[in-house]
Amino acid sequence: MSFIESYYFCENECLILKIAIMAYKISEECIACGTCIDECPVDAISEGDIYKIDADLCTDCGSCAEVCPVDCISIDE
Repeated sequence: MSFIESYYFCENECLILKIAIMAYKISEECIACGTCIDECPVDAISEGDIYKIDADLCTDCGSCAEVCPVDCISIDE
């Protein structure tokens, strides 16, 4: 799988790459413990019966997945 979405050259012939960021998602196994919310540096996670990650805000850092006690957070492919 390629993470390069597109590329172009600037006026000085520098290669500029646009990298595709793949947001994380929270599955139905979420126990709504709140651990992930405190770890998200961009506040992309919202509370609910099952927490949700806003794909437009998620920066793919993985901090939420690292702390999830039930391993219900994964990359949304």
